Amino acid sequence: MTGHTTARQRLTAELLDALRTDGGVRVVTGEPGCGRTTFLDHAARLFRAGPVRHLRADQAHELDDTLRTATAAGPVLLCVDDAHLWDAPARATLARTAARIRGTGVRAALLVTVPDHRPVAPELADLPVLRLGPLTPADAALLVRDAADEAVDPAVREELITAAEGNPALLLALVRSLSPAQLSGRRALPPSLVTGEVLAEVAGDRLPDDPGGLPLTTAAAARATGEEDADDELVLRACPSAIDEPLPDLLTRGEGRLRFRSALMLRAVYATAPPGHRRAAHLALAEAATEPDGLLPLLHRSWATTGPAPAVAASLTWAVTDPACTAPPALRRRALTRAADLTPDGAERARRHLAAAQQALLAGHTADALRLLEQARGRSAPAPVRGGAELLRGAVLLADGPVEDARESFLLAADLLPPPAAAGATLAAADAAWSAGDPTGCLSALAPTRTPPTLPLAEACVRVPRSGTPTASGAPAARTGAAAPRTASTPPTSPPPNGTMPTNPVPDGDPSRDHRDGLRAVLLARFDLAAAPLRRVVDNGLRGSDPDHLLRSAAAALMLGDVTSARRAGARALAAARTSGSAALEPRALEYLAYAELRAGRHQLARTHAEEGLRTAARAAQRNTTAHHHAVLALAASIEGEADLVAEHAEAALRTARRHGLAQAATLAHWAAARADLGAGRPREAAQRLGPLVLPGARRGHFAVWMLAVPCFVEATASAGRPQHAAAVVESFALWAACGADPQAPSQLLRCRALLAAPDTADELYRRALDRHDDTAGDFERARTELLYGKWLRRRRRLREARTRLEEARLGFERCGARLWAQQAAAELRAGGAAPAAAPAASPGAGDLARLTPQQLRIARYVAEGATNREVALSLSVSTRTVDYHLRNVFATLGLRSRVELVRLVEQEEKTGARL
Repeated sequence: MTGHTTARQRLTAELLDALRTDGGVRVVTGEPGCGRTTFLDHAARLFRAGPVRHLRADQAHELDDTLRTATAAGPVLLCVDDAHLWDAPARATLARTAARIRGTGVRAALLVTVPDHRPVAPELADLPVLRLGPLTPADAALLVRDAADEAVDPAVREELITAAEGNPALLLALVRSLSPAQLSGRRALPPSLVTGEVLAEVAGDRLPDDPGGLPLTTAAAARATGEEDADDELVLRACPSAIDEPLPDLLTRGEGRLRFRSALMLRAVYATAPPGHRRAAHLALAEAATEPDGLLPLLHRSWATTGPAPAVAASLTWAVTDPACTAPPALRRRALTRAADLTPDGAERARRHLAAAQQALLAGHTADALRLLEQARGRSAPAPVRGGAELLRGAVLLADGPVEDARESFLLAADLLPPPAAAGATLAAADAAWSAGDPTGCLSALAPTRTPPTLPLAEACVRVPRSGTPTASGAPAARTGAAAPRTASTPPTSPPPNGTMPTNPVPDGDPSRDHRDGLRAVLLARFDLAAAPLRRVVDNGLRGSDPDHLLRSAAAALMLGDVTSARRAGARALAAARTSGSAALEPRALEYLAYAELRAGRHQLARTHAEEGLRTAARAAQRNTTAHHHAVLALAASIEGEADLVAEHAEAALRTARRHGLAQAATLAHWAAARADLGAGRPREAAQRLGPLVLPGARRGHFAVWMLAVPCFVEATASAGRPQHAAAVVESFALWAACGADPQAPSQLLRCRALLAAPDTADELYRRALDRHDDTAGDFERARTELLYGKWLRRRRRLREARTRLEEARLGFERCGARLWAQQAAAELRAGGAAPAAAPAASPGAGDLARLTPQQLRIARYVAEGATNREVALSLSVSTRTVDYHLRNVFATLGLRSRVELVRLVEQEEKTGARL
């Protein structure tokens, strides 16, 4: 196995670093086929401090001598593979050696591997454990590439990676099971990739001799729910003979649940059992259920059925669609897929595949959704079913694919669907055009005939970000449409031929239609006509608990500049999505919350939401949503002055934005990088980055976002001595500020005018800008105005006034964590002959940690709690390389040499009341 070395080598390097400082012993475990032996080989190759000894069971009696002679010359790495195969006395000797290494500080490291599908031997049970998780998709792709003799079709590769669930041995077995024609995509894949034969090959002799009884019943119960465990009482009622028997080693029990120790063994036990035994297990579970007519018992009965069964399929479909059904989307998807399998009628089978795909998407199982959609899009399916499949495919692409392709799918859906559903498809097409930065396409989709409308106010259209109003602190609103748009009851009202909006466009009561007409009015810069329908969207969404309606409400609130309602709707949408198990909506709800917090000037809260959003978007396979979360994190980091994080998140956003045509995310990422330059005192570089975004031309940024960067561009050009380059865009910004949708814009406009004004008028403009800041929240923007005004005063030798403004700027930047900006203000104070006011006294013992940046503090806290660099990276949604960089700086700043010293320092300062 050579293709999955990258991530494992990083993990191995971190492990070896930790072993040198915290006792030197790890039990490396994982399910069968996870690559424990390969991991041990990597460790042996990477260990440079001294010799490496690979030990067998018959060498256990030599351990003491080996350790003594090796450590006399230097550190040694002892490697023991498959220690569970050693006899008890040999394992006891191994345990004593481990205790000696841990307890006496012997210069040695010990790595022991054991599988986790059975209990760890008691002699090794108390040793520190490192569990090898599944391969990352990237490393799995490398393994497929190395294992195949010829190029593998990308779609086939994705199918293999999904089926293997990160298990290297299973992935290799799947590659070997396919012919070259199948791997290259020239021949269709088999209906089921993971067969009993393939799983038996990977599991080997680890499978029980009798696959029936409690293991098979537990596996059947878990298969029905799609979970990793099963209800203990239900399984024992279905398998009463196991009540008085000891629990098999493959299983573990806790909190009323039975689970397999290894997910691979669960799959293997079920797949290798005889079909008749599997059907008997499902029937027993159905009869043991306390609610025999519930969805789960029906699903078990369906697996006890062979051949077409229309009545069983109808019962399953009815149970899923019953309003009283509280099953999560993943279980609904399984039931509807099984119902489709049992349905002989082609049209009805396509409908059930489509319904199953919708539930799969809500559950965050994008690959499953796409496979089910392919079965619902056939030519034999009725037009409404094919239209529904295109609608759902567009939703998948909007979250995880080229947005232009998503727009075409939505428009095709609109042609196939009846009028009410077609209206929802066109609204989604507008959302896709918005993400692509295509205002004409957006308006075309919103028009009832979908013909390209005139844009009498096209220049003003640039002011509206992604279905919401921008903010000077760094964020547009979130999406215009829904991931799976709901249908409207009536088509939108036609606009007059001249492109203006009717005075009373929509009656009350239709949120989808209100949203469409409000958005169109915004695009046409008719904010006077947009307010009423958008306010109805906000109010209607907040009256209910539907997460889709709440997200639409949040988008409308951001267009209105109502940040309070946007945060409320986003928070409620997040709670509703989590309660209903709608994994696909969680990342989007977090995106709305992150943008709303940035709008409110709370960039650290925005950062928290975006970090969680990255994790949920990755689980739901939503790369486009991930790109927007990276853009938020880049914007937040540009305020905090963490240039390396800005660069990392901006590049991550741009990678997806370039591939999928996300013009808005790309513009935000470039703006974040430019603002980081400005904060670091590099105005010329900032102006060079921002010029293409804000000046007219083919490279201008997203039509709804570039206006956000204008205040930064004006500041950068003025500071670089080129104010004449910014005059034209200030007048465009004045049009935006006059709309009244962004409370920060008027004060920003006055600041921009002051930067470009003659000395006799600049003073008054700065004062007026500060007065306008009093009407809005957000320390960062006010502090920027104070800083620029203080610089202006100092250069005119009005030192006393300058000191007051610069000190206010420094304190404002410190309150919002803008470290580099605060340093700019302090440098200006020193240049004016005044030292900055002393910072508030730190708690006793806080002197060292107070010298760290916010990100360094976060990393120091995680490391002090025992996290590896990889675990810290996952928690903070950054790369391991970034964690390595910050940790080196932490050690250098604090004068530390190891993690152990860092742990001691943190513990000491926590005891004395220091705050991380």
